[in-house]
Amino acid sequence: MTRYELCYETVLDVLAAECGIDPTHVTEASTLQGDLGMDSVGLLSLALELENRFEMYLGEDSNQPPETVGDIVSLLTDRLMELRDAS
Repeated sequence: MTRYELCYETVLDVLAAECGIDPTHVTEASTLQGDLGMDSVGLLSLALELENRFEMYLGEDSNQPPETVGDIVSLLTDRLMELRDAS
């Protein structure tokens, strides 16, 4: 399993467990607010749980926050690569 696939599966797991979203209806192109109906509390819960699971700070760009599931997965993989390169 690639790093991207691992992150994608983890995002789906968190969406199901913490946000009550059925992962069978989620794709990488699913928008967090429009398609999945997440509000600010749900987005915060998603971010905090992902930070806890990966033991890192996401540090998303407030000018361009992630809008889709794919954006979240890309952000996670980027941060993991940064942590790996910093080691």
